Amino acid sequence: MPDRMPNFLPGVPAEAVLAALSRCPGNEVASGKFDSPDSSAALAVNAFGWFLDRPALLPPLPGVPMGQPRTVEIEAEMHFPWRGGRHPWLDAAVTTATTLVGIESKRYEPFRPAKASTFSEAFDSRDWGPGMARFTALRQALAAGRQTYRCLDAVQLVKHAYGLRTQATKRARGAVLVYLHAAPATWASGKPVSPEAIARHQAEIADFARAVKGDDVTFAPVRWAELLRQWSRTPDLKAHAEALRVRFGVL
Repeated sequence: MPDRMPNFLPGVPAEAVLAALSRCPGNEVASGKFDSPDSSAALAVNAFGWFLDRPALLPPLPGVPMGQPRTVEIEAEMHFPWRGGRHPWLDAAVTTATTLVGIESKRYEPFRPAKASTFSEAFDSRDWGPGMARFTALRQALAAGRQTYRCLDAVQLVKHAYGLRTQATKRARGAVLVYLHAAPATWASGKPVSPEAIARHQAEIADFARAVKGDDVTFAPVRWAELLRQWSRTPDLKAHAEALRVRFGVL
């Protein structure tokens, strides 16, 4: 247990959430990052942690081909088809009768200076098959520097897609990678977020979506604002959506 319990929203099962957070790298709670007003992890954990013990109340995400949720996880690891090394961790994973849905949440990260990210040699040694040909072509273009993104972490998304596809195949399900993103006008401090950066991020999302369309992993971008509107129109979720707005502001 951490020295100080994070301030979760009403209805979020604290012990189950802390158990999930303790399994993943990053040490968000103990490091204090979770309590930062800019924290993306706090937003995702509070939003989807609420459904850990009530997955049937989570509607299919807006515009996402997925069906009715059976289970909801937070901080879900998606193993690549090899031992050792680092494997992707998604902010949330939702399982339905037909689909494994991985959710990667972003809040302010796209508007900060980009961190260098690369692919290990293990990706080249694996034949991902024709169903992942578009992701593979994009991976090769990113690795060679023929394709670059300034705001979108495309390397991370490609890795997520490979891990998600590996686990979905094991579970005999289809795979959807949801990119749940925000377009905040200001930082938590009140300082404006660059409108040019927001526009660039949106353009890069659209470019990425075009590049991988048709592969075995469906890429589905969703705005946080769109998701909260959906939840606000759902009687059982209206209070939860409002609590997220009060805590995290306009997304």
